[in-house]
Amino acid sequence: MTLFTELRPLSRLSDGDEDGRAGDEAPLRARAAPATASTARPVPTAVISAITVLVILGLWSLASAHALVSPVFLPSPRQVLVAAYGLVVTGFVDATLAEHVGASLYRIFGALIASILIGIPAGLAIATSRVGRGILDPIVEFLRPLPPLAYLPLVIIWVGIGEASKITVIALAMLPSIILSTSAGVRSVSKDHVNAARSLGATPRQVLGQVVLPSAVPSILTGIRIALGAGWTTLVAAELVAATSGIGFMIQSAAQFLVTDIVIAGIVVIALIAIVFEYVARLIERRLVPWASHR
Repeated sequence: MTLFTELRPLSRLSDGDEDGRAGDEAPLRARAAPATASTARPVPTAVISAITVLVILGLWSLASAHALVSPVFLPSPRQVLVAAYGLVVTGFVDATLAEHVGASLYRIFGALIASILIGIPAGLAIATSRVGRGILDPIVEFLRPLPPLAYLPLVIIWVGIGEASKITVIALAMLPSIILSTSAGVRSVSKDHVNAARSLGATPRQVLGQVVLPSAVPSILTGIRIALGAGWTTLVAAELVAATSGIGFMIQSAAQFLVTDIVIAGIVVIALIAIVFEYVARLIERRLVPWASHR
C-alpha cells in the first residue's frame, strides 16, 4: 500500500506533464496553422492584368454586339483589328503605319536626347550650386505645370512650323522631369561617400564623375522614364502643327472624319509602344544599376 500510494503522485505528475506538454503544443499548432495557410501562392499580377484586359474586351464586344453605342462612336474590336491591318498594309493619309510610327519616334527620341543633354547638367547645377539653383529653379517651376498647348503658339512663332518646333515642344514637356530627378538624385548622395573620396585625394571632378553621378543614376533613369510618358502625351499636340505624318497626326486626321476605328487603333499603338519603352527602360535600369532595381 505504501509503495502504491507513493507511486500515485508520480502517476499524477506524469499525467500533468503530458497535459502540460499538450497545452504547450496547442499554441504551437495554432501558430503553425496560419503559417501553412500563408504559404499558398498568390495569383500573379500578370494573370490579374490579363483577366482585366479580357473583361474589358468582353464588355466592349457585348456593347458593340447589342448596339448599346453607335458604331460611329464605338466600333467593335473586330472593326478596330481590320482598321489596324489596313493601316499596316495600305496606310492612312498617304502613309503606312510604319511611316507614321517612324516619324513619331524620330520626334520623341530627338526631344529625349535634347532634354537629357540640357536636363542633366541643369539638375547638377541646381543640386550643387547656390547660384545655379537661384537661376534655374524659378524657370523649372514656371515651366513644369504649363500644358504644352499653352506655349505651342509661342514656339511656332520663335522656331517655325517645321520639325524643330515639334521636337522643341516635346522636349520642353520632358525637361522638368529630368532636371528635378537629377537634382534629387544628386542631393541624395551619401555625404560619407563624398567625404571618403575627398579624404583619398579625389579632385572635385573625380568626386562628381566617380561618386556623385553613379549614385544619382537610378534617379536620372526614373526621370527619363517619366519624361518619356510626358513626351508621348505631348506628341499629339506637337503633331497638330503642319505635320504630314506621325501617329498623333493620323489620330487627329481620323477624328476630323469620324473614322473612330483608326482613332482607337492609333491610341492602342501609342499605348503598346509606351509599354515597350517602359519595359526597355526597366531592363536598362536592371543592367546599369542592379542594386537600385532590387531595393
